Amino acid sequence: MPHRDEQVSMLGHELELLMGERQRLLQVVGATAALVASLDSSVLPQGAIKSANLVSSTLNALPEETLRDALAAVRAEIQEEERVIGS
Repeated sequence: MPHRDEQVSMLGHELELLMGERQRLLQVVGATAALVASLDSSVLPQGAIKSANLVSSTLNALPEETLRDALAAVRAEIQEEERVIGS
């Protein structure tokens, strides 16, 4: 039985690590989505247009729920930054 308890503990630890990684990835995706939404493609350097299109199409391919989670993950940070700038 101790072996099984060890396995359950290890799986729980691995799940915690994966959930933390998912949260960080959601923050990256949310911040990227916010950045892309604020870009004016008419003033982007020619070399950045291809990359911006790749990022945009990749974001658009995400399930709506995942994109919503990603935006929610950074919303608090964006709002906090706006409060600091507006102070």
